[in-house]
Amino acid sequence: MTTTGEERRTAVERAGPAAEAVGGPAVGAAGGWWHRWRAVVLDASLALASSVECAVEGVGFARDAGLPMGVGVVFGLLVGAVLGFRRRWPVAVVLVGLAVTPALMGFLLAVVGLYTVASSDLPRRLTGALAGMSLTGVLVVTLVRTSPEVDGWFQLFAAVTTALGHTAPPVLLGLYVGARRRLMESLRERADSLERELQLLAERAEERAEWARNEERRRIAREMHDVVAHRVSLMVVHAAALQAVALKDPEKAVRNAALVGDMGRQALTELREMLGVLRSTPAAGAAPVSASREAAVAPRIPEQRGGVGDEAEAGGPARLSALGELVGQSRAAGVVVEFLEEGESPGYPPVVERTAFRVVQEALTNVHKHAAGARTRVRVAHREGEVAMQVENEPAGGGPAGAEPGLPSGGNGLVGMRERVTSLGGAFVAGPTDPGGFRVSAVIPVPPVADAAALSE
Repeated sequence: MTTTGEERRTAVERAGPAAEAVGGPAVGAAGGWWHRWRAVVLDASLALASSVECAVEGVGFARDAGLPMGVGVVFGLLVGAVLGFRRRWPVAVVLVGLAVTPALMGFLLAVVGLYTVASSDLPRRLTGALAGMSLTGVLVVTLVRTSPEVDGWFQLFAAVTTALGHTAPPVLLGLYVGARRRLMESLRERADSLERELQLLAERAEERAEWARNEERRRIAREMHDVVAHRVSLMVVHAAALQAVALKDPEKAVRNAALVGDMGRQALTELREMLGVLRSTPAAGAAPVSASREAAVAPRIPEQRGGVGDEAEAGGPARLSALGELVGQSRAAGVVVEFLEEGESPGYPPVVERTAFRVVQEALTNVHKHAAGARTRVRVAHREGEVAMQVENEPAGGGPAGAEPGLPSGGNGLVGMRERVTSLGGAFVAGPTDPGGFRVSAVIPVPPVADAAALSE
């Protein structure tokens, strides 16, 4: 995996101080342990200045030690050049500065070395120990090198002042710079983390909004299918029967034609009511719902709303008390339907009644589509805490000749029934029977009063 130069520099800038602290190189654009060319130029300049300083001070060291002047100059150049490795080995730079303190050389080396150690991520105990060693070394050397003619108290004051001035400023400055750098890194990491969290929240909100839109589309499709398909299926069945008996029994043909007209008008009425709900606009002055708010309420949609078209069905036939009328319509279409109801309805929440009615309605619609004329049994049982319904038909083939409707099927009916029942925590089973018929069974639990009120909202 490749990274751009900017990404690499950013990573090295963040990892550089830690790498310096443990003695590892921060490999970057400049190579080696420097992460920027500016750092290379700075360290090279410091090393050059320190080498020149130590070379000059090496002349006096060679004279005092009785060594050739060239030896002192070369020794000073080598000692000063150590400062170029301050980012790689900061502790070693400070120790070299302490070692040459008695020779009165390496002032820049010691000061910059202490600053580098203090600004790095080395343990504070090590920084304090090196600062204490430097303070002690400068104090002792100053006391030894001070002229004996100087007053003792002044000599001590001068030594302490020199030692503090040589040690305290670089250490304090290094601690401040290191703390500031670590604070900036922490703030940068927090900002990056916050940006990632905001991006994830935005993506999640968009996903939830898309999920809510898809859920609403599925609900609209289910309502359209349940409301219109049953009426249209009955119209097709009656039209087929009308075609079969038009010449043989004109009176029956007239009755079938009237039923077809009634079914068409009912289908149009229900469709118009549903479209009116879909086209309804918010009240005047209401603020439009944003995508974020839509996403926020998305988890409540499946359980707390009965779906598009509920308002249209509030006074419609989608209730258990209308099952007799529903069965009568199927009987009028030529289907032999046996209707059994066990127990008495204690009064269910509207969403439970609506779901139970739709299950029976869709099951009868499937009988018209796939088993015209087959004997059918519809059973509804009112039990404690639940309502159960079962629609079972015998094998097809009992219909009159020429009455086969040939209705198309998209397979959405069973899916819609399962979605309705499972959304209420119920169980749904559908499949063929051993004799060759088909059975649809569903059990819907009745929620407590408080939960039922929430579901009906």
